[in-house]
Amino acid sequence: MRALLVENIHPDAVPVLQSAGVEVETLKKALSEGELVERLAGVHLLGIRSRTHVTEAVLDAAPDLLGIGAFCIGTNQIDLAAASERGVAVFNAPFSNTRSVVELAISEMIALTRRLSEKNTQMHAGVWDKSANGSHEIRGRRLGIIGYGNIGSQLSVIAENLGMRVAFYDTTDKLALGNARAFGSMDELLEWADIVTLHVDGRPENRMMFGAEQFAKMREGAIFLNLSRGFIVDHGALKAELESGRLAGAAVDVFPKEPASSDEPFVSELRGLPNVILTPHVGGSTEEAQQDIGAFVGTKVARYLTEGVTSLSVNLPNLDLPAPAGGWRILYIHRNVPGALADINSLVAQHGINVEGQFLGTHAHTGYVITDVATEPPEDLLDGLNKLEATIRLRIVAFD
Repeated sequence: MRALLVENIHPDAVPVLQSAGVEVETLKKALSEGELVERLAGVHLLGIRSRTHVTEAVLDAAPDLLGIGAFCIGTNQIDLAAASERGVAVFNAPFSNTRSVVELAISEMIALTRRLSEKNTQMHAGVWDKSANGSHEIRGRRLGIIGYGNIGSQLSVIAENLGMRVAFYDTTDKLALGNARAFGSMDELLEWADIVTLHVDGRPENRMMFGAEQFAKMREGAIFLNLSRGFIVDHGALKAELESGRLAGAAVDVFPKEPASSDEPFVSELRGLPNVILTPHVGGSTEEAQQDIGAFVGTKVARYLTEGVTSLSVNLPNLDLPAPAGGWRILYIHRNVPGALADINSLVAQHGINVEGQFLGTHAHTGYVITDVATEPPEDLLDGLNKLEATIRLRIVAFD
């Protein structure tokens, strides 16, 4: 088995994979579609972060690819439907960098509310401005969170412990933590909040969800943060609100177009604005978070390669059948059609093989069956399974 890890994934992922018998190659930079197509021949596992995009064309050029590890939260940079159609399992780290993102959001709220970025710029320019004008405590301020998932909900708890009044809006019903309250619409939240922070996912329908219309509904002197996805905000509209003074400040960590490496220049209309904190997509970039992500995703993909386990996969049915003491495991990914399990078991029975453990799961259009047997599956059984109309991918794992 071979793995290619790009985008400077934490080195803790390497020994996890090597202990599973995987040969690991690492690269510091992101790869383009063309570069991926050239590099993936003979690669069974691809590890990426947010800047490398795995398209259908990439997957077509990688017939040996079994799994993709997204060493980050989001997976919108991967064509999940195309991966499922080819039996490629995708894993991510939905929880590992939550605390890091929350702490960055809190620090930026305090910095903007106290006007620290402006004071810092003035001091470096030799200006001593000790005025308290426009500088506030965050205690008692109204925090409006848009997106109440793992990050939004943890931010809610910490902000409330700092004395903030917290409310949120989410498109699905979510349990409010602590004294937080849920608003029925985003417009209501925008009219209420002193600080608005976005923590939504990268689904296509969220593209440009926040523009001039939404900024116009925010309170005069409010503060805006986006640490989620770059393409959900109209930066031109944000710049206009900041330059007019309607918004007191903003913090942005994600951008519609981001450099592929530190060698490329960063371009944004928000550069140069004194009341804006810009960070290079580092919400989850702490040593603690990256170490945890490396070990977490590394373990998930290693278990998939060696045991066929898909626990917390984002695109395949989540199955976690304990590894047997010995024998063989038939891993069968198929189209989710009626009778697939019966067809598998009929073929197994025809060869006189007893099933010692079996687990079936379905996810959207894809089904996955793990079947443990004591007898090594003969070639004609494997040929029969591969010829079934529903077959997407078949793999055999042996246990000592």
